[in-house]
Amino acid sequence: MNISQSGQFLAFNPGIEPADGGLPGLDVLKDVISSINLFGIIAVVGALAVSALVWAWGHHSGGHQAEASGKKGTVVAAGCALLLGAANGIVSFFSAMGTQVN
Repeated sequence: MNISQSGQFLAFNPGIEPADGGLPGLDVLKDVISSINLFGIIAVVGALAVSALVWAWGHHSGGHQAEASGKKGTVVAAGCALLLGAANGIVSFFSAMGTQVN
């Protein structure tokens, strides 16, 4: 059903909002996602260490391609760490911004 306002038709607002505790297993899902995030952070630590070693090895051996790959890997690993650590904040920010859309 559309709502008419001065001759214009507006979309129907279903009035659905996120509700905590609506489905069984929500606590288990949160634990699983938290564990996945932890595994991701641990993997990023390993990727950062390997990339830094490749960067150093390439620099000291004169391997410019290895040095560039090590630099790129270090930056990508740092970016992944940033995104994994900020995941809750990013989702909360955009969720809050989404509630302001009319």
